[in-house]
Amino acid sequence: MSAANELDRSARFKRAFKRLLGPSAALCAVILVFSLVAPESFCTVQNARTLSAQSVVVVLGAIGMTFVVVGGGIDLSIGSVIALSSVAAALMVRAGFGSAAAGFVGCAVGLIVGCVNGFLVASFRLPAFIATLGTMGIARGVAKWLASQSTIYPPEGWASSLMAKNPDPAWLLVAPGVWITIIVALAFGFILSRTVFGAWVTAVGSNESAARLCGVPVARVRWSTYALCGLLAGVAGVLQFHRLSGGDPTTATGKELEVIAAVVIGGAALSGGFGTIGGSIVGAILMAALANGCNLVDWTALGRWGGSPELAQTLSHWFGSSGIPNYVQEILVGVVIVIAALADRRRHR
Repeated sequence: MSAANELDRSARFKRAFKRLLGPSAALCAVILVFSLVAPESFCTVQNARTLSAQSVVVVLGAIGMTFVVVGGGIDLSIGSVIALSSVAAALMVRAGFGSAAAGFVGCAVGLIVGCVNGFLVASFRLPAFIATLGTMGIARGVAKWLASQSTIYPPEGWASSLMAKNPDPAWLLVAPGVWITIIVALAFGFILSRTVFGAWVTAVGSNESAARLCGVPVARVRWSTYALCGLLAGVAGVLQFHRLSGGDPTTATGKELEVIAAVVIGGAALSGGFGTIGGSIVGAILMAALANGCNLVDWTALGRWGGSPELAQTLSHWFGSSGIPNYVQEILVGVVIVIAALADRRRHR
């Protein structure tokens, strides 16, 4: 039996490695392209710190979404939950509470919404798309109501180093919030790949009926995946509040699409049954690098690196001397999502 388990574990590892190879190659290609078109701004230590801080929200959301997707579900409310949690944390700070208490409340708000999603999907058996679409609107509306439709700023003099690009002490290299994200990723990666609960999540996503016949508590597992996703969305909302120094009820709009795209790019099956935390993190970093690089593009660098000066001049005329417009970035994100969905379909076949 142990030999069979070792063979099965080896097969799973090889399959996960193959699925991770594609996203990793795509990430390397994106980094290479932006290193050529934005050499003086993209390939710097300061930009690496900025990119790590910018990717925290999507990475945390992708970790939570991985559990939901592997379990055969979807969560469209994650962007709204991030906004609601950031507003809740900002209100606590403005009321005079410390950052720790504000962070606890923000995480608790995310957990509560996640539990609601879990009950709607697992207990009331509503389609995940419809249930989370409804809570997406509710969470966003509550966030705007609590914030009176404006950004909530902390009291004057309040400052946070949790998401500082230049951390203190300097030996941390990146913001403390990035280290928190790394610890969370390691912990939840272990849970998904090395625990009974992770095996249950995979079993439910692969074949719910077979999992139920094998004694897996399907309803509890589904509820738990949405609760975990909500909790991590709450953590992301708290870190977003510290990064922006304010609770914005309109923040993370459309972030659910980036999170889902990151999970699919990372090799998770939209039909459920397979996914890795490492792959989702690679997908999230790819999305963050794409957005970061688009803002730093210097078209004149094409000529300096041996490219065509005429092409550089044409691109500068279309898009401006530096940066890629937001509408082009949205098109690129949409193209990435479609390609990821097609790749998932091909893997499924």
